[in-house]
Amino acid sequence: MAAVVIAAMTMIRIVYASALDLRTDEAYYWTWSKELQLCFLDHPPMIAWFIRLGTTLFGDTNLGVRFAGILAMGASQLLLADIVRRVTHNVRAVILAVLLPEAALYYGLLMAKVAPDIAAIPFALAMICALVRLAESGDGRWWLAAGLFGGLALLSKFTVVMLLPAVAAFLLVPAWRRRWLFSPYPWCGALIALAVFSPVLIWNAQHDWASFWFQLVRATAPRDFSFRTLGDYIGLQLGQVGFILLPVTLSALTLTAWRGYRTREPVAILLSTAVLVPFLYFLWKSLTLRIGDTWPMFMWPIGFAAVAINIVRLPQEGWPKWMIRSTIGWARAAVGTGIAMVVLIFLYYVAAPWNFLGRADPIGGEAGYQQVAARAEEELASTGATWIATSDYRTYAMLRWFFRGRVPVVQINERARFLGFRDPGMSLIAGHPGLYVVREPDNSGRVWTDTTARREPLGSVQRTWRGTVMDTYALEKLTGWTPDLSPPPTSPLYQWRWLAGDPDSTARG
Repeated sequence: MAAVVIAAMTMIRIVYASALDLRTDEAYYWTWSKELQLCFLDHPPMIAWFIRLGTTLFGDTNLGVRFAGILAMGASQLLLADIVRRVTHNVRAVILAVLLPEAALYYGLLMAKVAPDIAAIPFALAMICALVRLAESGDGRWWLAAGLFGGLALLSKFTVVMLLPAVAAFLLVPAWRRRWLFSPYPWCGALIALAVFSPVLIWNAQHDWASFWFQLVRATAPRDFSFRTLGDYIGLQLGQVGFILLPVTLSALTLTAWRGYRTREPVAILLSTAVLVPFLYFLWKSLTLRIGDTWPMFMWPIGFAAVAINIVRLPQEGWPKWMIRSTIGWARAAVGTGIAMVVLIFLYYVAAPWNFLGRADPIGGEAGYQQVAARAEEELASTGATWIATSDYRTYAMLRWFFRGRVPVVQINERARFLGFRDPGMSLIAGHPGLYVVREPDNSGRVWTDTTARREPLGSVQRTWRGTVMDTYALEKLTGWTPDLSPPPTSPLYQWRWLAGDPDSTARG
């Protein structure tokens, strides 16, 4: 039964990945896959390599871009099964562990939405699995494997660094701490992780530590206290993990932490700390900062392992029968209702004609760019323009996706995003008229203040989804100006907008 469910859910993810247009961030990461870079301003390079794998197999298609996420889901379930099997030796617990991700929207459906986090998840789980094998066998060589997978996880997403407190607690709290502190294996594992992560360090050393500075500014910029962002974070976790599965997971993690730190059990310490520390950190940051929808994705599969292990541990530790029955019942309810919800959401986006959420719809809010691209193509033909200019990375990414290299597309500002990128086609840009495509009212911004460009309005086009207007875009003909693709860091066209002191301009992202 579990195998049938997993096979059916995998097919759902494949259909979803193939049928739905790319979202803006997905197209943005696709543009990275066309560059040979050791790192990017926003993130480490692993997601670009993941996409390159999929597009090598299936071409520049929706499925090609998203295929690696489907593979990552299967690999994550295998790793979860191995972790739970080694700790519990219980087949039912293993089955529960592999079904729980299917019951969470984060993974049951959205592992088909490509993001750096989907690359981080299997590597983070592989690191946890290596440490579980270390606890099982006592073989110090598993520290080396943990270092390898930890480095690969960091090469996928910087937030994985929040797993370090769990690794430190796993090393220092149990009675074995003296043995491992004086062993070369943990330190060699750390060196392996650093070596694997070195492409990011090399790129940043060559570019004034740009990506670290980017993340530091975003995380530490002063913001006002807000219950709204706190509510957004809690609501997002309830929706993406599950209204039943989230409290089931948090309660299991609480018991696992109590068990681990009371008895100094290494695996319980590792699993609970790996989830509770980042969960509480994001909870604290959500008082002033909107937490991104994918940021916590790397931690919850570790919590699902704790749920399955906790169910086996409760009767072994003599907990009351009513509590054991209740825990099992809620876990079953989480699986059943969660998978049903994932299927309903899949059907809504793939088969239904309605729009219940209006402009707030997370998928529809980024759909309809083909309408903008079609209008842009008409204006290129009628005006003789040979290239397209944009002033936000979302429009840039979607137009690059739809034009597939037939026309140079350039984001004229925030050039720090494109450090080391190859020539987009300056022979078709320099001295030629261009077409400026911009979301209204951003076309009245100060991006053109210090340029010599002459702008001729050409009209506008609406981006719609299921009958709802999501955005309106202005189109303008550009003459008398050639963009500087490598402006100095002091230029207003170089800096990312938060670095330029304009955090509200990208708040919608």
